[in-house]
Amino acid sequence: MRNNLWLFCLGWLFTASLQAQQLPTDSIYSFTLDEAIEFALENSYQSINARRDVAKALKRKWETTADGLPQISGVIDYQNQLKQPVTPLPGEIVGGEPGTFVPVVFGVKQQVSATATLNQLIFDGSYLVGLEAAKSFLQFNNDSEEKVQLEVRKGVINAYGSVLVAQESVKILENNVKTLEKNYQETLKIFENGLAEEEDAEQLQITLLQIKNQLSNAERLQKIALQMFNLAIGVDVDSNTTLADDLDSLTMKNMDESITATPFILENNVDYRLAYLLTEQRRLELKLEKSRALPRLSAFINYGTSAFDNDFVFLDSETPWFQSSVLGASLNIPIFSSLRRSARTQQAKIAFEQSNTEFIQAQQQIQLQYNSAISDYKLSIENFDTSKQNLSLAERIEKKNQIKYSEGLASSFDLRQAQIQLYSSQQEVLQAMLDIINKKAELETILNTPQNNK
Repeated sequence: MRNNLWLFCLGWLFTASLQAQQLPTDSIYSFTLDEAIEFALENSYQSINARRDVAKALKRKWETTADGLPQISGVIDYQNQLKQPVTPLPGEIVGGEPGTFVPVVFGVKQQVSATATLNQLIFDGSYLVGLEAAKSFLQFNNDSEEKVQLEVRKGVINAYGSVLVAQESVKILENNVKTLEKNYQETLKIFENGLAEEEDAEQLQITLLQIKNQLSNAERLQKIALQMFNLAIGVDVDSNTTLADDLDSLTMKNMDESITATPFILENNVDYRLAYLLTEQRRLELKLEKSRALPRLSAFINYGTSAFDNDFVFLDSETPWFQSSVLGASLNIPIFSSLRRSARTQQAKIAFEQSNTEFIQAQQQIQLQYNSAISDYKLSIENFDTSKQNLSLAERIEKKNQIKYSEGLASSFDLRQAQIQLYSSQQEVLQAMLDIINKKAELETILNTPQNNK
């Protein structure tokens, strides 16, 4: 029998191993930016936990509500007095001598009782405040989930743009390496023929080595950027993911200055609503402290049955069971607490006033964030226009120096300076394009336009 069991286990493990080997080990994804955002809002780690927070808040709301609904509990007791207590009685009761005592055992040895009790809260000020607070808590979690969605969206946009910039950077550096390699080989041949200085080849070699290092680093950063994107959307960091949008079209799509004319409605900002709910929480805490001075009224009714005997006969049908029932009410009236309740109420009132001040400060900070985001977005567009002009000028300067160098009218040092200026301008354009995408996302987050457009 044991051998058969081992054979069964081994067979099962072998089958499971084959099935596991047949499963795909790599997932392939392809996303436009909009598709990536939609995917992340459903599958990112932050979004998943935000939905769980809302689910917990719903359960907590019901937990608070249930406190005011009927509560039923049951109790079953069994007692077996292994050594029954003895009570001494005066001897004259049974005809004995005065001054003597007779040991008597009262009751039976075994007892079973079962009781069911229904409790009902009739009035409690703190319960009413708790219901209101549970509703506010649920709203807070809903708004928190909305904030998470906005942050996930912004994070995906930033990660998507970073991957595109990294890819473009690799392409540009690869082209630069090819051009430099060609220039270096040509100059090296000229030097070997005695028609150029060795320094000319060395200057080009320095630039070539630097650009090769930058290319190696850019390739590593490209891989890291893609892994960060995978993490942002909620897939395995090593997943095979491709991006369907290109950097140029995405930049042009985000160069829409009409968003700067969008009216800024403070109440639509999720940070404003969260700050308001924190103020509301302090108000409810003050209301709770005031409610502690109100009476608390509750009622209960129970029904029980019990049986007694010296032997365990409680499962026999002939055993007599004795019924009992009690109806009662309890009214708890706070009278005097040596001003303890008053002190707690005053503390809650001060905390409420503090929260109102913090709420005003939060509104000012949100307005400042909006003004700063508008300025940063406009600056990113201006920087992009400037960087494009600078790139065009740098390309012309580098081309002129290439011609001059080939004709012996410019030194290798002049050519190297022009090349470095060109490469710097190329990276500035890429960074300017990424800034436009990111600053637009930041402004949209403050305006809450993704949620308002749903």
